[in-house]
Formats: sequence, C-alpha cells, structure tokens
Amino acid sequence: MKQEPLPVILIAADAANSHLTRFVDACHVIVRNRLALFGLMIVCMWLVTALLAPYLATHDAYEINIANRLQSPSSDHWLGTDSLGRDTYSRIVFGARTAFQVAIGAVFLGAFFGIPIGAVAGFGGRWVDAGLMRLMDAIIAFPGRLLAIALVASLGGGLYSLYIALGINSIPSYARIVRAVVLGQKEKEYVQAARMTGESELSILFLQVLPNCLSPLLIRVSLDFAHAILAESSLSFLGLGLPPPTASWGLMLKEITPFLQLQPMAAIFPGLTISLIILGFNLLGDGLRDVFDPRQYGR
Repeated sequence: MKQEPLPVILIAADAANSHLTRFVDACHVIVRNRLALFGLMIVCMWLVTALLAPYLATHDAYEINIANRLQSPSSDHWLGTDSLGRDTYSRIVFGARTAFQVAIGAVFLGAFFGIPIGAVAGFGGRWVDAGLMRLMDAIIAFPGRLLAIALVASLGGGLYSLYIALGINSIPSYARIVRAVVLGQKEKEYVQAARMTGESELSILFLQVLPNCLSPLLIRVSLDFAHAILAESSLSFLGLGLPPPTASWGLMLKEITPFLQLQPMAAIFPGLTISLIILGFNLLGDGLRDVFDPRQYGR
C-alpha cells in the first residue's frame, strides 16, 4: 500500500492542529463573554424545542376545546389556554418550529442571492459594480417591513410567501457585506499570485476571496434570524403571515388580542417568547463578533 510522503502528512497534521486551536480559542472567547454564552444557550434551547416539538408538547396544539377556553395556568395547562381552548404551552412549542422554518428559509434565500451579487460586484468593478449596487439601492429604498407587507399581500399568505418576502428584503445586506470584503481582498498579494498561476477569475473569487467573507456573514446570519422571526411574528399579527390555525407566536398574539381583559396571560407568554429568542440571537451575534476579532486572542 502506497504511503503518503512524510512532509505531506506533517502539513496536514499542522493544518488540523491549527483549526483545532482556533476552535478552542473561539470557545474560550464565548465562555469569557457570559452574555454571548447566555444567548447561545437560549438559541440552542429553542432549537431543541423546535426539533422535539411533538415530544415536548403536552397537548395537541390544534385541538379546540371551547369548554376550557381562556383558562389560567394550571397543572393540566401549564401556560393556560387561548380563546378556542387550545393549550398555550403546546402552541408555543410548535411555534418554535414555525419560527425556525421561516427564519431558515428567509436567511437561505437572502444569502443565496445576496452573496454572489456582492461578490461579483466587488470583484468585477466599474459598471458591473455600479449596476448591481444600484439594484440593491432600489430594494433598500423601500422600508423593509413595508416591502415585506407589499410582497406578502401580492403573493398571498403562506410559508413560501414569507420566504420570498423576507428573503428579498435581506439580499442587499448580504450583497453589501460581501462586496466590502471583496473590495478589500481583491488587490492583495495572494490574489495577484493566483492570477499569475493562470487561475480563472471565478475560481479566485469563489475559492480564495469569498472564504474571507465568512466571519461577517456568520454575524449577519445570526442577526437576520432574529429579524426574520420578528418580521414573521409582525406579519402574522397583522393577518398577512401564516394562516390559522398554524402555531405561530404572532398569530397567537393576534387571536388573543380581543380577549386581553379576560385573560392577559395568554398574550404575555407568546410575547415573552418572541422577546427571549430575539435577545438570544442578538447576544449570540455579539459573541460571534468577538470570536472573529483578533484582539480577543492571546489575552
């Protein structure tokens, strides 16, 4: 059996050790930042809740029981019931799955189109840069929430409409981040060296320059998750998001609004849930910023 030359093995081992060291250092930065660690715990808690929703729910989240409507928290219904007698805790648990579905779809769509647009604009320069950035400026010219409302209203409510509306709204932010990093990298020595070896422009852009955009993109993704969840809740509260009887935190707030004087607790719990998960993603984003800050290492 043919063996790898010793220098190749040593180089691979050094690369593996470098990545491991970097990961350990990043974990130390997160642990030192208690707020970031708290945010990570919140996000992980709700992610596990979304994945295990059928096992964590104590009742059928869609079962209507008028006889038990607007009940206060009890041993049977931990967070009470809503105006149709549905268990509030179970609907919050399944609402986590809805929130992550919308956020993942919207963030993926925004990144899928925004990253290549920003990369091509920054690397192409001149009229390519000007044309693509003016297109992004046209999208930014519309207020984000108003643009989402207009798109959802024209496309109709539903999961895929939210993907498109929130995804289009986030494309310019990814494009601008990637463009800024590419502009700072394209004139560096490693790019010039790659050109001299005969590599194609696309290969240099997507295989060598674009990986340097990973740090700011991860921070942006964390913040966009919070934005997408808040936007979905807002649109559902306005009746433009997911249709009933979908378990959505914003829809829960909309449905209980006429009954606030009779049972305010039914609105407090979904509202606190939205605030908590947005806080978690924002704290996690701050922690990721520290992880990718070279000044945090070696202290």
